[in-house]
Amino acid sequence: GNQIKKFTNVYVKNFGEDMDEARFKELVDNLGKVLSLKVVTSDGGRSKGFGFVSFETPEEAQKAVDELTGKEWNGQKLYAARAQKKAERQMDLKQQFEKRKIERINRYQGVNLYVKNLDDTVDDAYLREQFSQYGTITSAKVMMDDKENSKGFGFVCYSSPEEATKAVTEMNGRILVSKPLYVALAQRKEERKAQLAAQHMQRIAGMRMQQAAGQQVNQVFPQAGAFYMQPLAQASQRPFFTPQMQQMRPRWQPMQQQQQMRPSGMQMPGGGQVPRA
Repeated sequence: GNQIKKFTNVYVKNFGEDMDEARFKELVDNLGKVLSLKVVTSDGGRSKGFGFVSFETPEEAQKAVDELTGKEWNGQKLYAARAQKKAERQMDLKQQFEKRKIERINRYQGVNLYVKNLDDTVDDAYLREQFSQYGTITSAKVMMDDKENSKGFGFVCYSSPEEATKAVTEMNGRILVSKPLYVALAQRKEERKAQLAAQHMQRIAGMRMQQAAGQQVNQVFPQAGAFYMQPLAQASQRPFFTPQMQQMRPRWQPMQQQQQMRPSGMQMPGGGQVPRA
């Protein structure tokens, strides 16, 4: 994958609007055997400042790149490189953009602070002044709208993570002019989205746990309507009596039977005898 690609087509730029194919051929003719060349022009026929030249061998093409790059021409320095197809060139540009982006992120990682809830009167100079006591500030910027009014937030960048951490500790919550500041390490857009998404998922998970706990409580302590009530016997059904219940006799007896069962000499509590029937 790291092997250098061999090529015979060379891209040359920065030679200005006065270049034509005759002068272009004169420029590259002594570098090798030229098979074809082209100066890219506008609709009006003027050079766009770049063109292509094809050599017979890869060695000649590489020689042209080495000798043309940095060469003075009409007051400008030429640039030469292997000619690329459009898709390949776009891929290279994308990779270069991503590389610069990562370098920029690493350069500001842990040293760039996000400051919000700024008073409308706070400008760049005042913001820098208030944060300068915690370290060396490389930049301080209050964000403005298209009418040059403060958006209420800005950024302060320090030269080291230690300075930035100290500023967060000391300045977060401090009253500046008339408002308490919110100060934190600045996050990239992707990181902030990921953090917000994670917080959202945590809230959803907590709500689901509460709902599940509520369902379990309802299963252990159901509502009154959930109890099973045995239906009353219908008129057509016989009463439920066991044979033992049918054979049981009541403890009470008729008054006449009780009198017959008493002995003749039994006395009443008043001292008299019970008369016989």
